[in-house]
Amino acid sequence: MRPFVLFLSLISFMSSCGQTERTDNLNKPIAKLQTTTLENSGFVKDSIIDLLKFIETTPPNDFRGLVVIKDNKIVIEEYFNTFWRNSVHDIRSAGKSVTALLLGIAIKEDLIESFDQNVYSLFSEHKNPSINEDYKKIKLRDILDMSSGLDADSDNSQTVGHAGKWIAKDDWKDYLLNVPLKSKPGEKFVYADIHPLLIGLAIEEASGMSLKEYAQEKLFDPLGIKQVYWYTNAANQTRAAGNLYLTTLDFAKLGMLVTNDGNWDNQQMIDTDYIESLINSKNPLISDWFSLADSYGMFWYKASRTFGEKKLDYLFASGNGGNHLIVIPDKEIVIALTSSAYGQRYAHRRSYNIMSKILQALK
Repeated sequence: MRPFVLFLSLISFMSSCGQTERTDNLNKPIAKLQTTTLENSGFVKDSIIDLLKFIETTPPNDFRGLVVIKDNKIVIEEYFNTFWRNSVHDIRSAGKSVTALLLGIAIKEDLIESFDQNVYSLFSEHKNPSINEDYKKIKLRDILDMSSGLDADSDNSQTVGHAGKWIAKDDWKDYLLNVPLKSKPGEKFVYADIHPLLIGLAIEEASGMSLKEYAQEKLFDPLGIKQVYWYTNAANQTRAAGNLYLTTLDFAKLGMLVTNDGNWDNQQMIDTDYIESLINSKNPLISDWFSLADSYGMFWYKASRTFGEKKLDYLFASGNGGNHLIVIPDKEIVIALTSSAYGQRYAHRRSYNIMSKILQALK
């Protein structure tokens, strides 16, 4: 091997395996967010280095970023395949979990009353004369658990509320407020984009802003998140179910808001009891639908698994392509993974395996 090529190879290896413990122009310190070493946070360094090397050298080359935060300090911050700290990624359906955080802010601000409020009452009859009266039978908690009973199913394009029927419209509010019931609310989990969209529309009506604007002012700006794109249609309605682009590090900051009980920099952005509900809401069981989760609630997946000798309870946001945000409240651990393996069967399993290796390396 030529000396120059060998030098580049060594630089690449050092970048992928030692970035967590160095500072350079691409990874400058973050205000109000400290870093620490693997050893000080209780991780086996050699195991993590082996994992990072494996990610770096194993195709396909569509894994983008990994950030691990423990006790509010960055332990691992690594990027792959030409991506870096400032690269934004489409986290796909993990955006639903962000909508749940925004609902917590809206409830704290009294824009929305409670989980027991019916969906019909979230919207003005004057502004929405065509709203279906079936929405009087649906509680907000049914929407959050995706057990609304509405005729909508992301896995069935024939349903009235399927995204393919409304996503291309310039204004989708009237359509979404007129989707009929198909079954009794609260009885069955059915994954459908209409659920976060209804919450996004309710926040938009109450706040007078698009969900993107509301999120920037109330959530992203306080967390120092500046690089954001969130698809919003011609009627200024934001797609609350996904198409949210964030950096891997900013994705991780959202998990910190959960581990800190809704507090950021001594500002209580979301009430503690709302975060407790978000963590502990575990209905209904969905393991037959998604093997990596045991249950679902408030737009977050919930699971309990054993890693090495440690049994851990955690919640996670999940988006197509293997974009995962894992939060382990008892250990104050946040793991953010970004990937562009959209539509690939291996994507979620690979992200789970990376998470598993990280947690097995925890002493």
